[in-house]
Amino acid sequence: MLVDCGLIAVFAKSYELFYSLLVCDTMQLMAGHKYILFSLLLLLAALACKGTSPVARVNATPEDIAIKGYDPVAYFTEQKPVKGSDGFKYVWNGAKWRFATAEHRDLFKADPEKYAPRYGGYCAYAVSQGKTADIDPEAWTVFNERLYLNLNKDVQGLWMKDMQEYIRKADENWPHLLGEKRRL
Repeated sequence: MLVDCGLIAVFAKSYELFYSLLVCDTMQLMAGHKYILFSLLLLLAALACKGTSPVARVNATPEDIAIKGYDPVAYFTEQKPVKGSDGFKYVWNGAKWRFATAEHRDLFKADPEKYAPRYGGYCAYAVSQGKTADIDPEAWTVFNERLYLNLNKDVQGLWMKDMQEYIRKADENWPHLLGEKRRL
């Protein structure tokens, strides 16, 4: 069988042209995908730089009940956690605060900043680490006339080892967690 060399040359040239067009189109297509990929990466980076979304000012249950229904004033007056009553409540900072007595409710109303737990009732240790966590109302500390709550008794033990330093860090982190700008 004889093969026409001219036909092979034409076929080779056609293949070469087809291949170069295919590679060229593929490269252009990939360049378009690179642009889209680059744009998505840029968008993700911008979102990451924005920071975390702000947390609610008060750590509350889905029913908007602060500190799981415990009476914040009782930590000061009775030196222990006491469940509040639905009969004695007050709405402050978007949450429903419950109290064991009308007297406790009235004390809170007169000066909520004095009795409300620091950092919105989130775990004080977690806030010192730049995060938030829920609390156990039984894991508490009153220090310098301020109420601090923790995730659990183990975390409370850790908190107590260097409380002043953790408070300094938490005071620095809390505005950022709320989405407020840091002051220079």
